[in-house]
Amino acid sequence: MEKLAINGGKPVREDKIYYGRQWIDEDDVSAVSSVLTSSYLTCGPKVNTLERTLESYTTAKHAVAVSNGTAALHCACIAAGIKPGDEVITTPLTFAASANCILYCGGIPVFADIDPETYNIDPENIEKYITNKTKAVIAVDFTGQSVKNKEIRDICDKHNLIFIEDAAHAIGTKYNGKPIGSLADMTCFSFHPVKTITAGEGGVITTNDDLFYRKLVLAHTHGITHDEDLMEEAPHEGNWYYEQVDLGFNYRMTDFQAALLLSQLKKLETFKARRQEIVKRYDEAFKNIPEIIVQKEIMESDTCRHLYIIRLDLNKLSCTRREFYDAMSAENVQCQIHYVPVYWFPYYKHLGYKRGLCPNTEEVYKGIMSIPLYPKMSDQDMEDVICAVIKVVENYRK
Repeated sequence: MEKLAINGGKPVREDKIYYGRQWIDEDDVSAVSSVLTSSYLTCGPKVNTLERTLESYTTAKHAVAVSNGTAALHCACIAAGIKPGDEVITTPLTFAASANCILYCGGIPVFADIDPETYNIDPENIEKYITNKTKAVIAVDFTGQSVKNKEIRDICDKHNLIFIEDAAHAIGTKYNGKPIGSLADMTCFSFHPVKTITAGEGGVITTNDDLFYRKLVLAHTHGITHDEDLMEEAPHEGNWYYEQVDLGFNYRMTDFQAALLLSQLKKLETFKARRQEIVKRYDEAFKNIPEIIVQKEIMESDTCRHLYIIRLDLNKLSCTRREFYDAMSAENVQCQIHYVPVYWFPYYKHLGYKRGLCPNTEEVYKGIMSIPLYPKMSDQDMEDVICAVIKVVENYRK
């Protein structure tokens, strides 16, 4: 058995590899540079072009570009009319923004448990938590895999709820052949650098609903409009005239961010194909290792995977997750944990949430670990990651 690097052995690789990384090429640099030397850095034509391009890609009727994924979720909650006291059901196995956006509007996050095999929110658990105060469901496409869209759509229709899909991980994913972005009442995307494509930061909300669209536009631009149909004073003084008709926020995306994202969108299918190659190789490598549990996929999801998560069966290992994590790091394979259950955080504890609320989530959380996955990884990078995982497992196998 090869000695672990953490115990003085030779690392699997000399340089460190991280769980995620953007891929920026000369086309991206050129796209941004062209905007930086143009007349518009913001409030210009590139954002409009991006929105029309994403409408075409997702087949949604409308797209609204915003400053980041959290802003997208906040705007969606505003458009959904979430008010103080309204309950919104979501998953605890997600980044905090999926629940924080409810609090921004004064709503109450209600955490439904996950499916212990797919790690996505369990539709049956959603239905258990519906009350006369429930206004919406925010379902997260965790790791990029689509949630069970049809089941959640049916539940929302049955109870007259608004379905918001948090697709921060899922650009490029399809459900039953249809692109994510066209299925829920509103879908929110994120373009942080570790996501499949990036704008540096940036987010987008897509919708097929005209009323939601008008509310989203107002929400991300201070509630200010130039649209005469929305103005209260008529006739107005000239084409420069505008009105604030609601209380909104400054969540605009810049033109150079839009230019970068437009360039990245041209490579999305290539990025997706490479991610799927790596996922397939990982699945094959780990399927017969009893100490490693692999995330299951639903057949309806053609997934562009943002994260690859291994789940350690700690009953079969003589180490803790922290020890496994540190051993991987010493092999120069830097992992990450996605995510600490949201209601475990002190802020949520002070709001009255207690541990034990979602037992499947808490059990899954104990063993999960994200290993490197991004399209710029070489075949050797991929094999190094596999080698490191197997090496650490063999050293800690009971």
